[in-house]
Amino acid sequence: MVSVLRSFFYLLLKFPLRIFVRSKIVLDAQSPIETSSRPIFYVVSFQSASDLLALQNACKQQELPDPLSKVKINDTFFDRTLCLAKPTSVFGIKRGKTKSLQQGLEILNQHSLDKDLDAQLIPVNLIWGRVPTQEKNKATVSSLLAEQAAPTWLRKFFIVLFLGRDNLIRYSEAFSLRNMSDNHGNDEVTAHKLLRVARFHFHRQNIAAKGPRLIHRQQMFTALFANPSVKRIIKDEAKSKNISTEKVKKQAQGMMEEIAGDYSVSLVRLGERILHWLWGRLYSDIKVNNSQILRELAHDGHEIIYVPCHRSHMDYLLLSYVILQEGLVMPRIAAGINLNFWPAGPIFRKGGAFFIRRSFAGNRLYSTIFREYLGLLFERGYSVKYYTEGGRSRTGRLLSPKTGMLAMTIQSLLRGIDRPLTLVPVYLGYEHVMEVGTYHKELSGSEKKKESIFGVLKAIKSLRNYGNGYVNFGEPININNYLDQQVPNWKESINPIDPQKPTWLTPTVNDMSNQLMIRINQCAALNGVALVALILQASENKALAKSDLEKHLDFFLNIQRQAPFSEQMTIPEENGTELLAHVISLNKVTVSEDSFGTIISLNASASLEMRYYRNNILHTYALTSLVCKLLTHNSKISHEQITNQSISLLATLKDDLFLWQTPQQIAQQVEQVLAALENNDIAKQTKAHFWSLTDNTQLLNQVHLMAECIDESLQRLAIITSLATRLEPISRRGLEEKVVAIAKRLSVLNNITAPEFIDKKAQSTLINTLREQGYIALNEEGLLVVTESMPELKSSVISLVSIEVLQSIAR
Repeated sequence: MVSVLRSFFYLLLKFPLRIFVRSKIVLDAQSPIETSSRPIFYVVSFQSASDLLALQNACKQQELPDPLSKVKINDTFFDRTLCLAKPTSVFGIKRGKTKSLQQGLEILNQHSLDKDLDAQLIPVNLIWGRVPTQEKNKATVSSLLAEQAAPTWLRKFFIVLFLGRDNLIRYSEAFSLRNMSDNHGNDEVTAHKLLRVARFHFHRQNIAAKGPRLIHRQQMFTALFANPSVKRIIKDEAKSKNISTEKVKKQAQGMMEEIAGDYSVSLVRLGERILHWLWGRLYSDIKVNNSQILRELAHDGHEIIYVPCHRSHMDYLLLSYVILQEGLVMPRIAAGINLNFWPAGPIFRKGGAFFIRRSFAGNRLYSTIFREYLGLLFERGYSVKYYTEGGRSRTGRLLSPKTGMLAMTIQSLLRGIDRPLTLVPVYLGYEHVMEVGTYHKELSGSEKKKESIFGVLKAIKSLRNYGNGYVNFGEPININNYLDQQVPNWKESINPIDPQKPTWLTPTVNDMSNQLMIRINQCAALNGVALVALILQASENKALAKSDLEKHLDFFLNIQRQAPFSEQMTIPEENGTELLAHVISLNKVTVSEDSFGTIISLNASASLEMRYYRNNILHTYALTSLVCKLLTHNSKISHEQITNQSISLLATLKDDLFLWQTPQQIAQQVEQVLAALENNDIAKQTKAHFWSLTDNTQLLNQVHLMAECIDESLQRLAIITSLATRLEPISRRGLEEKVVAIAKRLSVLNNITAPEFIDKKAQSTLINTLREQGYIALNEEGLLVVTESMPELKSSVISLVSIEVLQSIAR
């Protein structure tokens, strides 16, 4: 009778829940859950009708067993769902315990009776509203509703009413009750342990989804004014400038108001819905990879610091949206002060942004307040997101990292924070960046326009198809572990009251920031637009027959599938024909017809734009292109020569392209690339281990085009090695000026439109690397001279560069 009444009650409740509840489902499992051969059970926090019905609907969507059904094991029926606690009574009367302990014990006992039984238990956490707890005097209706651990049925009614459309259902990895039974036994102690672990598991997930207690902005200011470092700098400023302490405090208050965010849960929830609508119209799909690492870090108690590359203003919105969709709390975002314009500034601030000036310009008061504000965020448990490049890349290549934010992050750790700080590199890729046209104008000398709401509206007003967006999460860097390895005595510098800047900080930050950029590039996302751009830019006239372009795409894809740049990189599943059709639909190329068929080409404007996307993935083909270059320039070349020259040349390009491979890894990847070429009948090896290319003209064409991808980098190396040898001794500035002058001339003669080809910073990076590699040194007068190892490198480089380029350098 009770069962019948419960079923009737659930039936009545389904209709209003269908109206008021919208659930976001997050699956931690990397592969589909096997349901056919093993019994499936669920464990949830509360014995709540609304929870169970919401779960039932989610299970139906995921094609999982009904949580309200029974499971038959050895002629015994069990409830499929274990509920850890009953709701609190409206009148405060203590409710009895659920049957979860008894049920868990009975299921474990079944494993001792049936050795073939392997029941799976899936923890499922239902989080209504994802509202963090707040101070009582600042609490909202939503936070008050969501605060009670086991809400009464009346409170749950209002939770569903007000928060039902922001319901998160997170399925954890299923774990084997067979393993639990075999390793821990089948007694009541084991059952207790099972339920206790589930409760703690849900507690960790709640923190990851909701975030720590929300502190009001004014409380942050009070905490900052009480900070010893802020107190001291206020006193020092008043003394050095001979002004009153109150006047300095007023300046400090203004800086705090300029910097600090003003997080609003309701605005973030509204923003998520708007972005969901916007992305559906702007992008075909948002492809996310390796996001499970975020949930693992959050569950293990790490303070997550997201460090993405910076392509577009869209980065701020896209990454934040993806983080929310993955069931995690919105991070606090470091945004440039240029974005603090009306009305975007106040909206961004409510969305979790805090603002940073482009330059601290020796302003000790501002730098101290900003550093301590960042430290306070970490201390209170907030995740943070900042862009270590400092600004958006105008060329599509990663910029040299700015180390200020990372240095302040480590200084915050020296306050004695008891949780690990972990950096998560993030690769953001697009098939269309709305600012690309503006970037080329700026690189051509036009003045950078100040951001405004009109510029944003103009960029998105057409709601055109921007293709796909890509968000790849790379291998994290645990700062605590990194310091343990690089600076074993770093904990001696911990000072909770007034940490000082240790001598090891600067070199450690420089190395760590470089590692971050390498790991961002390591998890690159190949896509159709970038691949078409790379191939057409490498072709002689930036044009190819459609059929040839499709074959080149297949070749480029197959090489990466057989000899991948890295395990973290993502490769499209489509073939060349499908990718090209997608790119054509985005109007990225010119399609023309003649009597022989279809031609795909780039006009002058598209050529400039497509270089940006080409540069996004150029580094992933650096090694493959170099191997092909060595093969095309040598009728026969030994395996050892290919490996040694690849190691030495890629070492000079490592900082320029942020390559991750060590010499040993380069040797392994050279093996893989050569094996892939051999498998495709493009290259063959003699018994004496000499390699040569096929006589097949079509296949040779593919290799020659692949070889052209690295050509501009080698040209820049040829300019530097030739001029450094010819003009030594020469000042660093003088060499840079000469190199840029020659590069500009070559860009005109060879129709190279790449801004990075003539960029002084890019040439400076190569010169720095040559110094670090020992090819260039300083003499007693501080001038650059070449070393004994330079002639061999120069010979390797010029052997791979065309005679026309060498003649231009010689002249």
